[in-house]
Amino acid sequence: MEDLRYFRSAYLEIGNFIMNTLNVINIEEVSSFVNLLINAYRNDKKVLVVGAGRSGLVGRAFAMRLMHLGFKSYVLGETITPSVGEDDVVVAISGSGTTTMVVAAAEAAKKMRAKVIAITSYRDSPLAGYADLVVQVPGRTKVAKMDDYFARQILGLHEPLAPLGTLFEDTAMVLLDAVIAELMYRLKKTEDEIRFRHANIEVP
Repeated sequence: MEDLRYFRSAYLEIGNFIMNTLNVINIEEVSSFVNLLINAYRNDKKVLVVGAGRSGLVGRAFAMRLMHLGFKSYVLGETITPSVGEDDVVVAISGSGTTTMVVAAAEAAKKMRAKVIAITSYRDSPLAGYADLVVQVPGRTKVAKMDDYFARQILGLHEPLAPLGTLFEDTAMVLLDAVIAELMYRLKKTEDEIRFRHANIEVP
């Protein structure tokens, strides 16, 4: 039986990284994020979530949880997504902060006077430049831009075992799930209310 050494090492690396980020993430930024979402909920505003690739999948999960809490939440690119207006909230997720589609969406939302929240590893990124609030989530490294493995070794640059942006996306997923838990408490939502909004038509 294989010892799955790399599986175990990566599992521990990802888990430890996420645990350690709690000491790095700015709680005031998270608090402002939660308050913006609560204001949107209480003022019947829409929440649009934007992301590409794996970050987009994280965003979809977040939008679904917001819907369970009673938010008017949408994902950019869906056919039923409405237009964005003043004081709606746009949550834009990009580890690098340079993803073309996400940056363009943030720029357009800003022109519509929506509140833009950037979830990114880089506070100096183009995405952050359009944001009303930046929630900095560590995980995305710039080492991956150097493709030559041996060049990285010579320079002493080591990628984590978790591939590409995995650490950012995993951390963002946990952070956003924790935000949902805080919203559930602050808005006094019960499991029964969430269950009521859960999908009840499933393909066998």
